[in-house]
Amino acid sequence: MKWKPFAAVLLFSILMLANIVYADTPSPKVIRKQLLEALDRRSLTDSLYNTLTAEPNKSPLYICYLGVVQALKAKHAWNPYFKVKYLNDSEKTLQQAISHEPNNIEIRFMRFSIEHNVPGFLGYGKHLVADREEIIKQLNAKHYGTADKDVVITIIKFLLESERCTPHENETLKKQLAALK
Repeated sequence: MKWKPFAAVLLFSILMLANIVYADTPSPKVIRKQLLEALDRRSLTDSLYNTLTAEPNKSPLYICYLGVVQALKAKHAWNPYFKVKYLNDSEKTLQQAISHEPNNIEIRFMRFSIEHNVPGFLGYGKHLVADREEIIKQLNAKHYGTADKDVVITIIKFLLESERCTPHENETLKKQLAALK
């Protein structure tokens, strides 16, 4: 009987320590906002890179965010060697995230958006069809995972604007978008 209060205090202390250790890790919502800002700010890209690489136990979503930041580092690099290096790193990192959570709509979308925007002659578009199909499959099933309503709306709008969907897929996406608004 004497151990129960001690065990409860110990468990509470461990949980509090875990919150302190992970308190510096930004939430997905904060990282998403920073990723948008990092498109035009190299210094923020570098800061996010440092934050995400320092994270000891990355979830598949945080691995994905690291892959996105690596792609942004490629965007901001002026040396062609480093552009290709960061793109290769990004591709490997995103594949690692997808292998952990192959049905995660946000992770698939991140890779899709990067491959869509990288010039085709570089050969980084090999997952576009598979990612598009998986994203649409998850949207149809309403399996949004970590994506909140705003993220889902962004995904649907991006797919529609990408002009990479079939007419039938576009029709379905427009209906889903209307239902979410």
